[in-house]
Amino acid sequence: MKMTWILGFLLLSIALGLPDLAIGQQIASGSEADVDVTPDVVYGRKDGMALTFDVFRPSNAHGGAVLYMVSGGWVSRWTPPEWLIAWSFGGLLEKGLTVLAVRHGSAPRYKVPEAEADVRRALRYIRLHSEELGIDEDRLGVFGGSAGGHLSLMLGLGSDDGVMGSNDEILRTAARVAAVVAYYPPVDLRAIVGPSERFPALDFAEEKAASISPILFASPDDPPTLLIHGDADMLVNVRNSEVMFEALQGEGVESELIIIPGGDHGFRVTADRVRAQQAMVAWFDRHLRR
Repeated sequence: MKMTWILGFLLLSIALGLPDLAIGQQIASGSEADVDVTPDVVYGRKDGMALTFDVFRPSNAHGGAVLYMVSGGWVSRWTPPEWLIAWSFGGLLEKGLTVLAVRHGSAPRYKVPEAEADVRRALRYIRLHSEELGIDEDRLGVFGGSAGGHLSLMLGLGSDDGVMGSNDEILRTAARVAAVVAYYPPVDLRAIVGPSERFPALDFAEEKAASISPILFASPDDPPTLLIHGDADMLVNVRNSEVMFEALQGEGVESELIIIPGGDHGFRVTADRVRAQQAMVAWFDRHLRR
């Protein structure tokens, strides 16, 4: 289906009663291009349920693409595609970047290791089917916030060349991206794993935590990585991004850390959201354009 993403923002504003349209105005400036939306592409199945992603392809698509990790607290909720176009993806679409909104198996049923395995499978599927999706497998980025930022870092820093010898063609496909943006990500799950009423996804075996802690995966071949964090974040302390940045710099990885003064978790202040989004879009535009 095709829709104008500015109309999508208006629908979102009406539905949520948004009092502040500044971010929408920031996103909407300069483009009224149609976006071709392909919802619910199935990249795998588990326990009889489909794992899916949505594809948002702008009319000016140039082959670069960004995987968006639909994850908060490692819960992956469904959202009407027209809302996502305006609220989250407008700046990327303006730059000709195709966006793929990837969902994973959610807490409380599935834990962090399973969520990470799901999005890794999605990346493999997208690379394997890049030609039919109209994108370049060598120009893929990944981004997300909080749990989505954690998953983004794991895909970027924990890349691999596929599971050799597997009977599954998807698993044999490499899991690599060309750029990463992570908002306020937890980077060391060893410190927070265990029973959690607020975040049941963290209730998994402690010995698995190291294998999904991005701080342990920094290496010289990591893709360019941008970290954005507020110094007033009361949920995921800004030190997470600081130590991640230090580790990347220590390995000689092209990386940048933006600390937003007074920024909270979720960037609820409009100016903070706009600043973060502008930086994210510029990062991907620089690294994923031909």
